[in-house]
Amino acid sequence: MKDSLIALATDAIGSLRDLLPIVVVISVFQLFVFDKPVDGLLSIAVGAILVVAGLTFFIFGLRLALFPVGEGLAHSLAQKGSVAWLVIFAFLLGFGTTIAEPALIAIADEAARVAADADAISASQAARDSYALSLRIAVALAVGVALVIGVLRILANWSLPVMIISGYCLVVLLTTISPHEIVGIAYDLGGVTTSTVTVPLVAALGVGLASSLKGRNPMLDGFGLIAFASLVPIIFVLTFGIIVQ
Repeated sequence: MKDSLIALATDAIGSLRDLLPIVVVISVFQLFVFDKPVDGLLSIAVGAILVVAGLTFFIFGLRLALFPVGEGLAHSLAQKGSVAWLVIFAFLLGFGTTIAEPALIAIADEAARVAADADAISASQAARDSYALSLRIAVALAVGVALVIGVLRILANWSLPVMIISGYCLVVLLTTISPHEIVGIAYDLGGVTTSTVTVPLVAALGVGLASSLKGRNPMLDGFGLIAFASLVPIIFVLTFGIIVQ
């Protein structure tokens, strides 16, 4: 119990430290650039406290539950020697955590609205909903495929820098031939996939798998999965834009 309280307090201090630069920047601009008093200061302060509390419990919960689950499953599958089940688990983990990501839903809906305004798709609500859902599925499939590639890379000990550099060369090539409306969306969606829900589970999967294999570096191999989870969705969405638009 005492160790849990200490860990919770540590997470609270970390959350407060992470949010402090944002508060400082907003305060400086409000006081010295806009030179206006802050409206609703009490509600803002209460909201900031709730944000810190929410982040604290969220991070504490991740460390308490999701990290051990991800690492334990990856370690067990690796020890069992079942590559097929490990690949299936990696794909489903990536797809499942991404398809329900709130930030992805919001950006996909906004992307559909922008595409309709640019006459890239029909302006009807049904067409916009279909476009947004297609984007979400494309990104979720991309993250699933990214984790599969990452897992196979760890198992086969392929070079991470070579694969990442090759991937970004492909991104540059696709950017030059993709519709300009989709380029910004693709890069934004690449960032959305490295969210507060996906990253802990992906990292736990990679670290657990790398730790169970002799000669692997959990820091390099484990967190290398996150790079693929950000890169592959950009490629998928740019390709999606070329096909659809």
